[in-house]
Amino acid sequence: MELIETCFSPLLYDLYKGKDKTVVIIDVLRATSSICAAIKAGAKKILPVATIEQAYEAKQNGYILAAERDGKVLDFADFGNSPDLFTPERVKDKVIAYSTTNGTQTIELVKDASKILIGSFVNLSVLTEYMIQNPSPVVLVCSGWKNKFCLEDTLCSGAIAEILIKSEKYNTFCDSTHAAIDLWNQAKPDLLNYLNKASHRHRLKNIVSYEVIKYCFTIDIANVLPYYDNGFITRLL
Repeated sequence: MELIETCFSPLLYDLYKGKDKTVVIIDVLRATSSICAAIKAGAKKILPVATIEQAYEAKQNGYILAAERDGKVLDFADFGNSPDLFTPERVKDKVIAYSTTNGTQTIELVKDASKILIGSFVNLSVLTEYMIQNPSPVVLVCSGWKNKFCLEDTLCSGAIAEILIKSEKYNTFCDSTHAAIDLWNQAKPDLLNYLNKASHRHRLKNIVSYEVIKYCFTIDIANVLPYYDNGFITRLL
């Protein structure tokens, strides 16, 4: 069986990285949920950029730019970072440059991993089914909030890990993975209510609508599997 590890913060990634490991990037509110929404809406490719300077350069180079910092749209961006903004009318068959407070920096951090998948509640089943059919050692990387522990990302990692372990293709000896699964089992009977505790949900409540929050916490609402390869995010499944 393949082993699962869970990294609660990008700051800890050096402790987990290794050759031939699959990395799953998790940023539930909102980057990985929005990436799934964009791919579902028909975006051809997404160019993730880590810094505001790179985002501005991408805009100057003619890319459509979706970008935010601290939850707010950058003043030179075309639009922000909520899943409902990635409509087919706006993104279908187009290449979108994308920069966020946490998620795109995490992608940059892990870019040398052998395989990088994009995970969230919104694509839980297609992600885990692919991983079950293509087993390899895996690190679930929670993007967190400015390198701090983040409740919603940890719960999502627990949901992923639980499914993988039940498949009997995976196992874990990682304390953080066990902790994530335990938290997930506490939260899953009423996920939306449990996540009232999440600091980032409260951070966003005056910036985005409740419907956006609900979307990001809805399992399998965007059944696509994006992955990162050669500088771009595209659709694997």
